[in-house]
Amino acid sequence: MIGVVVPAHDEEILLEDCLASLVAARHHPDLMGEEVRIVVVLDACTDASLEVARRFDVTIVEVEARNVGFARAAGARHALEAGARWLAFTDADTVVAPGWLAAQLALGADVVCGTVAVDDWSEHPPSVRARHLRDYVDACGHRHIHGANLGIDRDAYLAIGGFPPRTSDEDVALVESARALGLTIAWSSLPRVTTSARRVGRAPLGFAATLRASSLALVG
Repeated sequence: MIGVVVPAHDEEILLEDCLASLVAARHHPDLMGEEVRIVVVLDACTDASLEVARRFDVTIVEVEARNVGFARAAGARHALEAGARWLAFTDADTVVAPGWLAAQLALGADVVCGTVAVDDWSEHPPSVRARHLRDYVDACGHRHIHGANLGIDRDAYLAIGGFPPRTSDEDVALVESARALGLTIAWSSLPRVTTSARRVGRAPLGFAATLRASSLALVG
């Protein structure tokens, strides 16, 4: 069984598209009918995220941590207890490609770090998009770490001890621990996802903060 974990804090606007894409990825023919359990971890939600999640065949876990590392770990724990051999992580403001899960598994690594693409730059001036496209490596061999496009083998996850309860960079900490243990890491652009370029994100030091810092640097 494959477990997919989606942490969500007040994501009623974007969560539906995320879950619809995961349902499509769940049925990719290369998975050969293997069960895929989607775990949505609603973290201190005050909007209609719960109602959105209930429209889909997913497992819903509710926590009150307001901490993305805690939420990812809670979802992973649920998936592992259900028998997951592989854990895949994305974000509620992200849409995955139909072959996303299949691409992660095909790489045969302990950990898969994928890239992210953006299809709507409307919240930023053109200079931010240009700078991002210039500096970001969307190709195999990159060294980006995104919680929106991350996969890990069950045994590797347990050896690391899971995600630390951090409000940001919990994904970086996980991958750094994998490096320290000498686990195999695939730095690949083959598992495809598209994420939002919103200016205000949910994690203080997440992708939105990176883009916002880029905008400020250009102004300065």
